[in-house]
Amino acid sequence: MGELKKWKNRKSRKPLILKGVRQSGKTYTLNEFGKENYDEVAYFNFEGNPALAERFEQDLDVKRILMELGILGGKRIKPESTLLIFDEIQFCNKALTFLKYFCEHAPEYPIVCAGSLLGIALSKPLSFPVGKVDFLTLRPMSFYEFVLANNEPMLLEYLEKLDLKASIPKAFADKLITLLKTYFVTGGMPEAVSKWVETKDVAEVERIQDAILNSYELDFAKHAPAVDFPKLSLIWKSIPGQLAKENDKFVYGRVKSGARAKDLEDAMQWLESSGMVYKVSKIEKPAIPLSAYSNQSYFKLYMSDIGLLRRMARLPAAVLFEESAAFSEFKGALTENYVLGELVNLHGDVPFYWKSGNTAEVDFVAQFEEKIVPIEVKASTNVKARSLNVYRDKYKPDVSVRTSMLNLKKDGGLINIPLYMLWLIEKLVKR
Repeated sequence: MGELKKWKNRKSRKPLILKGVRQSGKTYTLNEFGKENYDEVAYFNFEGNPALAERFEQDLDVKRILMELGILGGKRIKPESTLLIFDEIQFCNKALTFLKYFCEHAPEYPIVCAGSLLGIALSKPLSFPVGKVDFLTLRPMSFYEFVLANNEPMLLEYLEKLDLKASIPKAFADKLITLLKTYFVTGGMPEAVSKWVETKDVAEVERIQDAILNSYELDFAKHAPAVDFPKLSLIWKSIPGQLAKENDKFVYGRVKSGARAKDLEDAMQWLESSGMVYKVSKIEKPAIPLSAYSNQSYFKLYMSDIGLLRRMARLPAAVLFEESAAFSEFKGALTENYVLGELVNLHGDVPFYWKSGNTAEVDFVAQFEEKIVPIEVKASTNVKARSLNVYRDKYKPDVSVRTSMLNLKKDGGLINIPLYMLWLIEKLVKR
């Protein structure tokens, strides 16, 4: 909401495209934003609406289109005071292209667009209005937002004011750990979180998660190229298994016997463009910019939502609240996926990971302005980190991070950040 208000007040405002995976709350957010900040909202959904798409087929007359949209919506569209919402705009390429003309000839009409597969549409070679639109991405709720949803704002305020010399009292730490484990169960899809807050019923949360997972599979069948559909489904279903086995990279042969990169690359790009998966590439050397030292053919795949990953893996919710060796490896993978999600939520940047031959591997390497920070992920209180020590000996970073269930502590250049405080990592490494 804060970013949307900044967009509204920007003098050089352009039509806004809001990207995000299905059911991450895009339509709800834009409608609420419109209700709070404009006199009226004119909402149009392009999915299954040929009459709407036809308005953009005739010519490039902005005034005609605005008049016809007003007739379709039953209300006059007024400059500055009416927010135009184009939902699922990826179903009408002409409307996407037409945003350029709104930008150039009718900038006084605020327009926001959303779509669950907009990343796919934008990656296609079409007459897209480059430089004529603004972008935002809505991701699943972060842990910070989950704590807010559970009505614990004072806990967050307390953590924000801590310095590195402080220790979190056990009563507060225990509450935060319980909230974190619950977040591992629900994930950050708004409907799942809402249902948990309302009912505290895991079965209801899992019913919603199953429905979301089914809708993703339907998207494969409905919107992906027919030749890619079987591959998409295989890659998608292989992710929990790939992470559980703690491979040092994504193994194509585990998707389908004998499969190679060239067989699956297009399907994998579809998943990445849709925002459903994050691709974390290996870096050979931690230097600025990290992307210049990455190996794009050596990577791991994670899911955009930790709750959907847990549900797809059929990891029982109860396991997260008990010490069970049987699921310890997958708990580690789940924790890695959580950390990745928190890092991406900071600025939208996907971090990298580092590996030195067959001797050491650091889970994530992130860049915060001029600082390159190695991050070792531990799921519990067992924090032996030989790989991080190898990295520190080799590259002598100013600051390194280990995130675990232990308390906040700084030991020389190593900061232990509790998993439930990871949203503060940028502030902590700069102190």
